Amino acid sequence: MALGPDETLRSLASPSSLQGPELHGWRPPVDCVRANELCAAESNCSSRYRTLRQCLAGRDRNTMLANKECQAALEVLQESPLYDCRCKRGMKKELQCLQIYWSIHLGLTEGEEFYEASPYEPVTSRLSDIFRLASIFSGTGADPVVSAKSNHCLDAAKACNLNDNCKKLRSSYISICNREISPTERCNRRKCHKALRQFFDRVPSEYTYRMLFCSCQDQACAERRRQTILPSCSYEDKEKPNCLDLRGVCRTDHLCRSRLADFHANCRASYQTVTSCPADNYQACLGSYAGMIGFDMTPNYVDSSPTGIVVSPWCSCRGSGNMEEECEKFLRDFTENPCLRNAIQAFGNGTDVNVSPKGPSFQATQAPRVEKTPSLPDDLSDSTSLGTSVITTCTSVQEQGLKANNSKELSMCFTELTTNIIPGSNKVIKPNSGPSRARPSAALTVLSVLMLKLAL
Repeated sequence: MALGPDETLRSLASPSSLQGPELHGWRPPVDCVRANELCAAESNCSSRYRTLRQCLAGRDRNTMLANKECQAALEVLQESPLYDCRCKRGMKKELQCLQIYWSIHLGLTEGEEFYEASPYEPVTSRLSDIFRLASIFSGTGADPVVSAKSNHCLDAAKACNLNDNCKKLRSSYISICNREISPTERCNRRKCHKALRQFFDRVPSEYTYRMLFCSCQDQACAERRRQTILPSCSYEDKEKPNCLDLRGVCRTDHLCRSRLADFHANCRASYQTVTSCPADNYQACLGSYAGMIGFDMTPNYVDSSPTGIVVSPWCSCRGSGNMEEECEKFLRDFTENPCLRNAIQAFGNGTDVNVSPKGPSFQATQAPRVEKTPSLPDDLSDSTSLGTSVITTCTSVQEQGLKANNSKELSMCFTELTTNIIPGSNKVIKPNSGPSRARPSAALTVLSVLMLKLAL
């Protein structure tokens, strides 16, 4: 049965129609470059695709829907591999893939949507996968007393310098973003953005995440974290544009539009999950956030405060007129987003969420305490000695094969985690654990109790 124009349009515009191959007779979803090849090989699909592109060119929605050929093209393409195709971030033909995706999905809804469906394949990996890799490079298991005094952002830079690819691409973007063009032009922002995109797309996340989301307890560390993307060139400007204007500029570029849509899809606050993140997936949110760096919508930490995490694009809502409410809503998705804040805190603390009902919700770790360091945030002469651990994992009862009990010592790590990651909190909450040297001794107490039970 043929769908009416409005029903066809709604089904095409709905994100739910993009999921579940059971709604289509053909195939599991493929990337849009491959889908285009499949469509081109089938005469009916290829002709309807050409018709649709002509329909969308220079016509408003009502005019397009009044044309029977346009309606027929929509109905045919709804059953083609083009409609539910997706792209992979960093793929070889990413821009071509995204151009094909948006050639179908743009103009299919009435007005501009606040949230757009992501053109990228969903992320299935978790932060715990990153932790397993990062622990190899971070020296997990080092002396907890030494680790507690570490500048974890400095440790992340040292780890990067030990990897040839990370060191090369980091050196490249620092050099380009620090290169002054003239007394009135401090850098070439376009080249700086391109170098940053290459770094975050080509360097494994076990390195980039550690630099971007390292945990801090003092201002020197937090300033190094803020300076990771060389904000004087890549982020800041003489004046802040209106956020909706900045979004409009971003949406004229297929790559920027796609990264912003992906951020909203993976970081939009959900109050029906444990973590406030869609599907409780911190990894998807952090990846989407990092994916926006190097575009007009580049986000960054707004200050070097170690006691709170606030990020934002370089924009404000001044001059929004009657669109001020929409502008504030858009900005709050960055500045007051519990999902994003919890994800950043979770990575800094070395924790992830286990949503399985069979075990505890969190694998707890202690938040590190660090001392001030005079090192400059963008100093390339970081020592190549890796130093101490970024991630210190508490020993879980399950890993030791013991039965859980209600002892005070065994519940300590879990309590520390839950006080550090609270959906809706505006800052990193430090547990009341006394002086900085009290934590290692508490950890040793836990270990002693466990060993005693094993011996028994």
